[in-house]
Amino acid sequence: MSTPQPANEVQVGSISDRGLSDKRPLNEDSYLADPARGIFVVADGVGGADAGEIASQTAVDVLNDAFRQKITDGEDVEDLLELAIQRANSSIHQMAADNPRFSMMATTVVALHLDGNRATIGHVGDSRLYRLTPDGELLRETEDHSVVEEEVRAGRMTPEQAANHPSKNVISRAIGAENSVEADMKTIDVEDGSAFLLCTDGITRHIPDNELRQVLMSAASPAELCEEMKRRCYQRGAEDNLTAVIVQIGEPKFETVPLDEERTISNERPPAAIPANAYATSADSPTRLTPASRIAFPGPSEAQQVQRNVTDARSSGAGRAILRFFVFLLFVAVAGGAFYGGMRYQQQRTATQTIPTPTPASTPDNSAFASKRTAVDADPQKWLNDNVQAQMTKEAIAKATDSKDAEFLYLYGRAQMLTGNHREADQAFEAALANVHSDNKPNLSLDTELKLASAAAALKMNKANAPRSQATSMAEDKAITVLDELIGVKAGSK
Repeated sequence: MSTPQPANEVQVGSISDRGLSDKRPLNEDSYLADPARGIFVVADGVGGADAGEIASQTAVDVLNDAFRQKITDGEDVEDLLELAIQRANSSIHQMAADNPRFSMMATTVVALHLDGNRATIGHVGDSRLYRLTPDGELLRETEDHSVVEEEVRAGRMTPEQAANHPSKNVISRAIGAENSVEADMKTIDVEDGSAFLLCTDGITRHIPDNELRQVLMSAASPAELCEEMKRRCYQRGAEDNLTAVIVQIGEPKFETVPLDEERTISNERPPAAIPANAYATSADSPTRLTPASRIAFPGPSEAQQVQRNVTDARSSGAGRAILRFFVFLLFVAVAGGAFYGGMRYQQQRTATQTIPTPTPASTPDNSAFASKRTAVDADPQKWLNDNVQAQMTKEAIAKATDSKDAEFLYLYGRAQMLTGNHREADQAFEAALANVHSDNKPNLSLDTELKLASAAAALKMNKANAPRSQATSMAEDKAITVLDELIGVKAGSK
């Protein structure tokens, strides 16, 4: 649906659609667009079945209730918005705990409140908020809470690697995933003529930042611009639910251009504001998109601040300890990358090795194992539904992690990690390692992958009911122990 909602000098357009993928028969996105109260929200639910839809709608409803009364002078909008996000998190987390059907339920959220020339922004997850200035400069006001974007920001992964990483759609923070959540909050001044875009990743996976800027600068109403975004996403496959809300405040100063409905993904870059390493599409593969930076066109002050932080860390004894800590994390990041890119790595390794040709009996086994991994990566939830109960029946066991089949345990753990259940994944990998080591003829490739996977799962997993710092320390210690075993470091040499 698409709904223009003008109010005074504010024009609003919105669109929400399930997309074209058969894997997503329901639209799990929800949104709120209320120019009269100045509150706008977009949420992208996860959890399968109708759990994602319930999670996203719950977040929207809680924020809607929080701003049901008009804000009074002197009231701290940022505190009110953050409190509403925390309430939404508690409600969704409690529903997930009370109902096993909703155990994987969570949602992203990005919210905007406008009060005169002041804009308050809060978000959790990878749904985004962009601001188009009156002069036509596009700024991304939110940072994605996703695994690959955090690796890019930390310098452990390039944007090109992130674009094609198997975990590029895995979020690292979500409403309802834990009993508390950290929301990113900010308040900014807004000039007359500015525009805002709130959207889910169903939009940004198909339309890169430079093209979003072109669309937003077109001579069309917000509702027409939303319809155009949907059209372009459909033209490129619409692999996910898609939702967008556009808020136009007054009239822009830049010269608008006619909306070009025949335009494909453009390689043009906006003038001046784009740095040399801005992420864009390539001319020879127009549909191969890379995720944009946390801000579409970052200013020099941000880069200088990052450099100062690095310099300060290196100039003190504490800084050296921090640097050593990040070296450990780098090993873990590499381990996680090796796990998620297991198949590609194995194929490249096989192609470059010069060892004698193995016996004919080993080739079908390796090929079958690779095929099973491919099935898990393609649709981990389907693999769990199709294989877990059958294996439990076959071995007459009460739970999957009681299995004695190392290969099954590895695939089970891989599927659980890809669906976000890192605690169950870690238990499965530990059980698989135990079974591999008890075998007289262990599969060394599988053994290595299990250790890498166990390290990655341990780093991601927070222990239940433990303080944040303690939980993080336990997970890091476990990951480092596994990595030390891999690289041959003895426990006494640390």
